Amino acid sequence: MVSLAEPLGYRPPQEDVLVSQVRAMSEVKTSLVLETICNALQESSTLLGKRLEPNAANASICELLASVNLDPTLPLEKTFLFRCYGLMLREAASGDLVKKHLASLLELSHQFAAQREGIAMAVGLTSTSHLEEVWAVLEHLGRTRFLRSTFTGPDSQPLDSSPHWRWVGSTTLLCYGQMATHARGNILPWVDNVASRMVYYFSSSCYDNILKTSFLSAAIMLVAAIKKESGSQSYKFVQIPELVQCLLCILQREPNFLATHLQEKIILVIMGLSQLRPHLKPMVKSRVLETCLQSLYMLPPMEMLEKSLPPLKPEPDVKMLYGKTTKALELLLQSFISENESMDEIHFLLQHTESWLQSEKSHERRRVVQSISLFLQYALNCLKLPEEASPSMLGHQLGLLTLLWRDEDPLIRYHSRQCVYLLLQLLSQQKGKVLEFIHLNKMRNFEVKASREWEIKLYDVVKAFSDNLTVAQHTQLTLTLLHGLRSCSHLCSDLATEILLLIFQGPGIKRQQVAEILHDLFQELPHIIFKDIQATMMKAVTILGTQHTQETIELILSLCRPSERKIIPMWKALGTNAQLSRKVLTLLYMKLKLRPPKEVVLLTPQMEPVSLLALGTIYELLYISEYKATIRWAFAGILVGLLTQLHYLFELGLVDGISEKEEGTLHMKPLSPSRTCLEALKGLFWTTNCWEVFAYLQLLKGWELFEHVDTFTEGLTLLARAMAHYNCELKAVLGQAVISLKSSEERDNKVAILLISEFLNSQELTQYTSRKAMASFLSLGLTNSNQLVRALSLQGLSSTLMQPEKVGLLRHQLLGLLDRFLVPEPKDPLGLMAILGDILHRLGAQGIGAMSLKIAQHLLQLFENDREEVRGGAILLFGDVINSGGKKYRQTLKGHAFQALVPLLFHLADRCPPVVKNTKLTFLRCAILLKWEFRKQLFNKLAWGQGLGAEYDIFIYMVESNFGSYQQFLLQAFLYLQSPHRNLKLVAMKFIGGLLQDYFADLCFHLKKGDVRLLQSHFETLRQDQDSRSRKFYQDFWEDVMELYQYVT
Repeated sequence: MVSLAEPLGYRPPQEDVLVSQVRAMSEVKTSLVLETICNALQESSTLLGKRLEPNAANASICELLASVNLDPTLPLEKTFLFRCYGLMLREAASGDLVKKHLASLLELSHQFAAQREGIAMAVGLTSTSHLEEVWAVLEHLGRTRFLRSTFTGPDSQPLDSSPHWRWVGSTTLLCYGQMATHARGNILPWVDNVASRMVYYFSSSCYDNILKTSFLSAAIMLVAAIKKESGSQSYKFVQIPELVQCLLCILQREPNFLATHLQEKIILVIMGLSQLRPHLKPMVKSRVLETCLQSLYMLPPMEMLEKSLPPLKPEPDVKMLYGKTTKALELLLQSFISENESMDEIHFLLQHTESWLQSEKSHERRRVVQSISLFLQYALNCLKLPEEASPSMLGHQLGLLTLLWRDEDPLIRYHSRQCVYLLLQLLSQQKGKVLEFIHLNKMRNFEVKASREWEIKLYDVVKAFSDNLTVAQHTQLTLTLLHGLRSCSHLCSDLATEILLLIFQGPGIKRQQVAEILHDLFQELPHIIFKDIQATMMKAVTILGTQHTQETIELILSLCRPSERKIIPMWKALGTNAQLSRKVLTLLYMKLKLRPPKEVVLLTPQMEPVSLLALGTIYELLYISEYKATIRWAFAGILVGLLTQLHYLFELGLVDGISEKEEGTLHMKPLSPSRTCLEALKGLFWTTNCWEVFAYLQLLKGWELFEHVDTFTEGLTLLARAMAHYNCELKAVLGQAVISLKSSEERDNKVAILLISEFLNSQELTQYTSRKAMASFLSLGLTNSNQLVRALSLQGLSSTLMQPEKVGLLRHQLLGLLDRFLVPEPKDPLGLMAILGDILHRLGAQGIGAMSLKIAQHLLQLFENDREEVRGGAILLFGDVINSGGKKYRQTLKGHAFQALVPLLFHLADRCPPVVKNTKLTFLRCAILLKWEFRKQLFNKLAWGQGLGAEYDIFIYMVESNFGSYQQFLLQAFLYLQSPHRNLKLVAMKFIGGLLQDYFADLCFHLKKGDVRLLQSHFETLRQDQDSRSRKFYQDFWEDVMELYQYVT
């Protein structure tokens, strides 16, 4: 290890004779000889050679040489003179003499390596007998000459910048190293002092190669000296970390190539220092590992390493240097683990390799897996690990090594597999398992070719993981594999996916692992590059959800707000399994019912009730295709849950943002809880193909009734009425309502009775329950504490369904009303229509039979009434009447509905908004009754369409849904050309123009000559019309009418 000019154990053959001669000298003569040697060395200090020519001035030296049988006429070796100087001082009895001549020696030039090494050798020999004197002289040197050579003046230049003193610090470092070597048994108490001075001189000197090599040589000598002393283990050396830090600084400054043994020596010296007491602290050890690993692993690949050297003679053997440096690192790791034989220490050491295992450079990955493989092999062969808990992060390191199994480099693949095998062996051995597990044995030979064979091997690996890892380690392994999913290498991410899928499918994930694993998977999903990997991991989520449904759902609920798009893939994954999707909705429904009292919510405003998270999630699931069938299955529960939840939010006062003032801002910010609940309620009907119910409320602005607590009851009544009319999941909802009616919560009772009271008017209710059962349910409400529940329960018991004898009474009352209503100008038509509507509602399933035909015909005439409220009321009631005749009169009522199409279409342009609102609903109800093909699209245009585009679409839906009826539409439309209402007249012109332009050929086929002559007469009236638009219409289409006359038969 030592690299001085002369080996430490070197003793000239004449040394014993020389020592005896020195001992025989008097103090005066000794001083004279020392002065002569020092002068001779001073004179030759500028000479580059290592030999000194004899002369007359050196007579005393020649005499000394002759006494030991050396030829005084031959040139003298400088090294010999320094050695003589040191031996003479060692044998001197006077401490003052030693100090005097040591000081003279140190005044020599420190410019050349031979001088520095010679001075250090002499000082070291002297310290054998005069350690304290040597220490004092060196201390004085440090306070004087050294300070002048390092401290700068006002001009930023050293106080003494001459080459003579420039490297005095390096000489001093070598002196301390020689002191440690020659002080023998006396050095141990002085080690910390020596080390502190070495650190001081290294830190305070100007860094260069001379300082670097001097410090390293001194450190080598110090470590070697300590190791020779048998009592070194009884001492505690406090300066070791500082020495190590200086060595690390040297290592960090080294260029990125190998030309000398320096890196090897530094690592070995650090290893020697680390074996002293006390052992290095973890922080220091971490710095050592980081620096040493970096110095070796960051070297260029071997082929480039040999080319990166500067011109050197002789040319160094790079492969040999690299091999020795690698071996030094291996010994360092072995030394560390031998100090603390435990899995904790193995984990600690491997922890510093993690960044290299993930390096993008293959040669760095190759080097680190080779190091780990050798290290683990040593640990397995030479250590006996105690049976104690092993750190959880070993699972992380296993994961990193496993991810290299499909590396492009075959050596990395081989060593990484061996590393995993060895690490699992260590874990197995630590647990005291004498026999290896069968799955562990199967891992030994891992090279496979066929895909089926690969799958079997992977299964063995996963089973070995399960058998040998603790739950915490297994979790960390899984998390590391999850992180590997984001790899840019498809091979790596695919490997991670395969193993994860086997882990989830095979041994499975423990309950206590679910939260952490799912959380990390959620974090990784946005970073996965490959779509097939994402899809496979969604299968893993499905598997996890199947195994641990409740934990999975609760964790996903807690990950982020339900409205955030990034959570949707996980809900989708749970929805791919029909049985699991049902469990999801069931659990969400149960959480929706967890509604703490208002007092609790107000006390903890920072905590969002879990029912709100469930609400937001249900809203999102409505629009996920994987849940479509399940939503339909859970329709009743979701409906009742949403209605009671909205009532609960009113109780809490959480109604901010429920009114949709600006539709354009809805998507720009998250919906408020109350708005979310209302949108979920609407979405439930829209997404489950119960769009007719949705449309009924939308066109009547019924959804707006749910925005205020005062109109909530009215809104729910309207909703239940629409559901009853369209037979929307009545059986299931009735069952849920009955359950809610038995609940102890008042809001549940209110929602339930409002639903049931309207369902009693349904034509289908008798198929699902008996009157006796219904009477029993309603009787429950009579004793309810809520007045509304009691009143509606009593009203339900008096309904026509529960008391069929009332049907005849109501029909008889209806006949009397018709006598007053079916006259040209009835008195109070609004009041009569209100009573008619109420009777129709109360008769419900019984209907009004043939009377519906008369009422419908009369209502058609009222469409053109001058009073807006009469027009609007007649149009709205018409929609009820055409659906109240029963099966017997349905076909005839369809004829009335067809007859109303053109008037209704034109009244969509009525000047009165309430009339337009009623017209939209009745027009749609006619379309539904007539079973138009584009009913849903028609509703979209009626509800949200604007401008000419929407008008044209409605026109097309109507005409295309009534093929062969164009001539009837045309004839009806021409009647409106004489309308006193300008807006109706204009829309009639548009309609007629559209028919003439787009359906001319069809009109030619269906119209008769008489029909066209009638059209001509109506057209003629427009020629002299005062309205310019009417005249223009006449000019634009007169030729079309004349041409039509020519073609019809």
